Amino acid sequence: MSAVLAERAAGVANEASSTIAVVLLGTGVVGGALLKLLNTTAAGSLRLVGAANSRRQQTDPVSLARRNLREQLNQHGTPRDNAGLLAALDASDAAVKVIIDATASTALAARHAEWLAHGYHVVTANKALAGGELSGWRALQAALAKGGRYGDSATVGAGLPVLSTLRRLRTCGDGLLTLEGVFSGSLSWLFNQYDGSRPFSELLREARQLGYTEPDPRSDLSGEDVARKLLIIARNAGFALGTDEVQVEGLVPESLRELDTEAFLARLDELDVPLAARHAEAKSRDCVLRFLARLNQRGHARVGLAEVPLTHPAARLYGTDNQFALTTTRYHAQPLVIQGPGAGPEVTAQALLGDVLALG
Repeated sequence: MSAVLAERAAGVANEASSTIAVVLLGTGVVGGALLKLLNTTAAGSLRLVGAANSRRQQTDPVSLARRNLREQLNQHGTPRDNAGLLAALDASDAAVKVIIDATASTALAARHAEWLAHGYHVVTANKALAGGELSGWRALQAALAKGGRYGDSATVGAGLPVLSTLRRLRTCGDGLLTLEGVFSGSLSWLFNQYDGSRPFSELLREARQLGYTEPDPRSDLSGEDVARKLLIIARNAGFALGTDEVQVEGLVPESLRELDTEAFLARLDELDVPLAARHAEAKSRDCVLRFLARLNQRGHARVGLAEVPLTHPAARLYGTDNQFALTTTRYHAQPLVIQGPGAGPEVTAQALLGDVLALG
C-alpha cells in the first residue's frame, strides 16, 4: 500500500463522529458521476464506507479511497450482499448513516421503506418505489413517520427544485390544481429537434449515440418513466393515484414491443410514417408535437404525445430541458414554471449529493 493511500485510509478511519457515513448502491453512469463528486471538497463531510455494483461490493477503506474505485469493482470485491454494506454503516461512528441508491433496480427500491424503518436515511434517484404501486408509496410514508428522511430530488427533473417547491407550497397551505409539462430529457430533445426535415428514426439513433436515451430506447419511448415521475409529483401533492390511473400513450407500436433490443433497433424506420403523419397534422394547425404529462384537479392523469400551439411554454424548450408548470390555489392566473436541463449524470449526481448534505 502506498503512503498516499495509507494516509487517505487513515484519514477516513479517524473522521469525527459528526461525519455522514454513506453506502453507494450503483456505480454506473450516475453512480460514477457521484463518485467523482465524493472526491471534491464539497463532499468533505462525507465518509464512503461501502460501494457496490450489481455483482460486487467493497467495504475496505483503502480500496474505497482509490480514485479508480468504479473500475476496480468490475474485477475486485466481495460478492454482492446488502447485509455486509449495512454492517459497514453500523460499524461507523457517524451520527448520520445514509444509503444512496443510484440504480434503477425495483428490488432495491422495495427495500427503501425497510431501511428507513431501521434508522437509516435513504437518498435515491430510483423512481421504482415512490413512482410504483400505491402500496409501496404508502409503505414509504409509514416508514418516514418513524423519523428517517428520504432524499428524492433526483427522481424528478434530475434535481430541478420541483418536489422541494411543491412541498414548500403545501406547507404554506397552497394546493396543486393542475400540472403539465415535459418530464423526459430524451423525449424533450427528440421533439425539440423533430421538424419533419429528418426522419424520427434518424433523430432517435442520434439521441442514442449522444447518450440521451437508454441503450434500449423503448424505455424512454414507452412513456412509463414519465408516468412514474407524474405519479411521484401527484402523490407528493396529495393525490393518491395508483399506477393504473395514469393513461399512458407510448410511441412504440405493439409489433415492436416484444422484440429484443437489436431487432428493435433494426426496425426503427417503422416509427417514421405514423409520426410524420402526426407532425403534418399538427403543423397544419400551427402546432408542434410535445410528449406531455398532465394532471388535472380531479386526479385525471395522462402521459403521451400532444399538439401544442407555438405560444405554449413547451413549444419553446431547448435541448434536453424539462418543464413543470404548476397551477395552484395561489399561482392561479399564471402557473409557476420550473424549467431546466432534465437529464445528465452530472446534474443527477449533484442532486444526490445535495440531498445527502442536507441530512448533516
